[in-house]
Amino acid sequence: MKTPHKPGQLRIIGGQWRGRKLAFPGIEGLRPTPDRVRETLFNWLRDIVPGSRCLDLFAGSGALGFEALSRGAAQAVMVDQDARAVAQLRKNIEILHAQGALAVQTDALNYLQGPPQSFDMVFLDPPYRLHALLQTCCEQLENRGWLAPHAHIYLEAEKNRGVPLLPESWQVIRSKQAGQVGYHLIIRERQDCAPSS
Repeated sequence: MKTPHKPGQLRIIGGQWRGRKLAFPGIEGLRPTPDRVRETLFNWLRDIVPGSRCLDLFAGSGALGFEALSRGAAQAVMVDQDARAVAQLRKNIEILHAQGALAVQTDALNYLQGPPQSFDMVFLDPPYRLHALLQTCCEQLENRGWLAPHAHIYLEAEKNRGVPLLPESWQVIRSKQAGQVGYHLIIRERQDCAPSS
């Protein structure tokens, strides 16, 4: 018989809610992005976050979405398929009175089949067992109109998995490792016109 995973707490590390602790449920595969990784990521994004529209496709604890809102993002849509995770996300939204936050219960690919809206930032850090979804998510984000012209995409995976095959207009601009985690920041280069023949 499997032992249940213990509920946990994450700490927001910057912005208006700096130091606030938020609960998350004990769900297999739910692993908030570590503090050190979040600190590096949001240093990279320091000039991008204020006023941005963010999509957290495998939200889990909401660590990335809440961190972005704390640092001035205008909107964070947090998507997770687990009802327990989404219930806790909604509680945390209430606790923080987080304007612009929305928690949606569905799986990532189903969400991406819905009516697209344009996001400036997308966080992709699925449970490691769902690594195979990353490439499909990237293709759907690019091809179905989910991304602003110069959107930034954060991708997190086991370090030995590397980056999946990315759409042609995406460029990795930062990569680091921390323990078993490999994390990457990608920018989407706008393609206004077809290449001349």
